[in-house]
Order: sequence, then structure tokens, then C-alpha cells
Amino acid sequence: MLADATLHRQTCKVFKLVVGILKGAIIGGALGYGAFALADATGFASPWLTYGVVGALVGLIAGRPIWSLLRDKNATAWVAILKAAFGFGVGCGLYALLAKVWNPSAVTVGDNLNVFTWPVTVGGAIGGLYGAFVELDDAIGDDKKPAAESARLATAPGGTKASPAAAKPKGAPPKR
Repeated sequence: MLADATLHRQTCKVFKLVVGILKGAIIGGALGYGAFALADATGFASPWLTYGVVGALVGLIAGRPIWSLLRDKNATAWVAILKAAFGFGVGCGLYALLAKVWNPSAVTVGDNLNVFTWPVTVGGAIGGLYGAFVELDDAIGDDKKPAAESARLATAPGGTKASPAAAKPKGAPPKR
């Protein structure tokens, strides 16, 4: 044995964690920048709505995205809808923890922008946290799916291993 099988599984989970953080941070940063530009242009600023939408969109895209669930005949779109609804609450909850409970002192960068209140950084952080959670949640059990599926396909209805000839569909019986 050259390598431990658990090492590969752990590496895949760490990779999915990094992918989830990146997906969430990009989505959250982009929506945060959009909210910042909207507030700059029109004066409308609603951080609760902004970070709730960040969580909802990350829930739709991170993990198994909604379009893969719609294409899969064995899956349901309700999973993505529940992740989005839960993500809206997570986004609002993480913002509440940041703004109301922790209330960090101002750290300014650039044009006098506070890192802890600027929608780009806060949206990226909230999106990254929830994206990592969703990606890891969807990764749990992925290593068992291919083995179970191949065993199911290789086993005939009688519980015996199917031969290649048995796997072929049978045509109409010959006429006598």
C-alpha cells in the first residue's frame, strides 16, 4: 500500500473547504460591492437585506448548485431552496453578531473605509463562512456514493453479480 486511503478523503474535504470559502467570498464581495455602489449612488443602504441576500445566493450556488440539482432526476430543488432560506438567516445572524454583539473598533483603509462596516469585506467574510459550511456539508458522504452506486449497478436483481450478457437488454422472443 503506497498511501493511506483516508489521506485522499481528507485532502478532498480540505480542497472543498477552500473552494467553498472562495465561492462564498467572491459572491459576498461582489454583492457587497453592488450594495456599496447602490448606497453611494442612491443613498439606499440596508445591511440586513444585503447580507441576507449574500447568504441566500451562496446557499444557491455553493455545494451542489441549483442547476445541478435541477438536472439530476434523483435530486430535488428543495434542497437548494432550503439552503438559500437558511443562508438568508445565517447572513442576517452573522451580521447581527458583528454589528450588535462584537461591535469592533474601526480599522480604516483606503478612503477612510472601515473594514468591519464596508459591505465588500463584510459580505465577503459572511459569504466565505457560509460557503465553507455548505461546501463541507455537501462533501460529507461523497466518498461513499460512487462505491454504493457501482455495487448497485453490478448486482443483478437476484442478488448475484451480473454478467455482461445479462446486462444487455433482451429483445422480443423468437417466433416459432
